[in-house]
Amino acid sequence: MPRDAASYLWDAEGAAKLALEFMAGRRVADLDSDVMLRSALERQIQIVGEALSQLARLEPAYGSRIPDLPRIVALRNILVHGYAVVDHERLWDISSEELPALRRLLQQLLDEVTS
Repeated sequence: MPRDAASYLWDAEGAAKLALEFMAGRRVADLDSDVMLRSALERQIQIVGEALSQLARLEPAYGSRIPDLPRIVALRNILVHGYAVVDHERLWDISSEELPALRRLLQQLLDEVTS
């Protein structure tokens, strides 16, 4: 069954939400000491990147509204294919500094698509 823009937006927004929940009350050093936290954060960021990549293919107009889409997809690719060289501090910084704004934008786009 083909997926639609709302499905990809829902997946990306939900993954962003989970990533931020996992990070709440934690700090970057926890990524080194807590394998479960690191795995969970990486997985949710992968989902964000993959969902947005698929969204951009399906509906380029939505993809063009997402700032830094190529960087988001590139991070997903690093997590999947370059997992041995992931810079956890950079991952934490991106997630804590940029993910909240991205999540708000995804919520906005999802509201547009579903209304």
